[in-house]
Amino acid sequence: MTAATFDTQRAALAEVVAIPVTPFAEDGTIDRDAHRALLRRLIDGGVRTLTPNGNTGEFYALTPEERRTTTELTVEEADGRAAVLVGVGHDLPTAVASARHARALGAPMVMVHQPVHPYVSEGGWVDYHRAIAESVPELGVVPYIRNPALAGARLAELADACPNVIGVKYAVPDAARFASFARDAGLDRFVWVAGLAEPYAPSYFSAGATGFTSGLVNVAPAVSLDMIEALRCGDYPAAMKVWERIRRFEELRAADASANNVTVVKEALSSLGLCRRDVRPPSRPLTASERSEVAAIAAGWSL
Repeated sequence: MTAATFDTQRAALAEVVAIPVTPFAEDGTIDRDAHRALLRRLIDGGVRTLTPNGNTGEFYALTPEERRTTTELTVEEADGRAAVLVGVGHDLPTAVASARHARALGAPMVMVHQPVHPYVSEGGWVDYHRAIAESVPELGVVPYIRNPALAGARLAELADACPNVIGVKYAVPDAARFASFARDAGLDRFVWVAGLAEPYAPSYFSAGATGFTSGLVNVAPAVSLDMIEALRCGDYPAAMKVWERIRRFEELRAADASANNVTVVKEALSSLGLCRRDVRPPSRPLTASERSEVAAIAAGWSL
């Protein structure tokens, strides 16, 4: 692996990192045609980094075969026009197999989902990520951090052992904690991706992030791209104008511990005629009044 290749991967993380939805057909299977169309819409809209098997893609509700399918569809549609950051996780053998599948398809990076085991030690966190990173040394590896108790020194320890750990999706809802964690781990050592999307992007960029993830981008690519351009220019008033435009949409997604995080995005896409609104348990459909509000918001954006 050359430094130039890792530079390319790092650049792909300092972007709007789209988390595509996984559209379902009426029979409950993945709607491949709709999935391809949504991916093309993102790429044609200017998105340059895609994460199949992210949380907005309902990662934990997909079967292993379905996760492979979404990876394959994304790599095929990206076709060099966008970088692909494949979400992997679950038990260690499954995560390693998924990472190797991504490598076999030509994906340049994997994002390692936060371990969902109820008992996670800091040393065990390092061991889990190290095993995955060492299984695909040619790929850039991006830990997805949601644990506020994890010390930045543990990430530095991981990267000392695995130089392909090049970026971090940080999703602890605490900008001060992020600033401390990034500096303890090495601010300039990693690409820091604000993992809580547009609502947190301005505060996290002020502390050192250079990219952010987005589910909203499925609906309105131009809106997300407007925000990152403002943040790159250091124009926080302009970024906050975008923030105000998307505020209610993101509040609906975040309500009740993000119970409707994916549902709201799919409802907006459904209102635009782009895919069905179906989500899998433990997510649920919106109420009629919620559907109306989401449709009105989406209709008000310039798409």
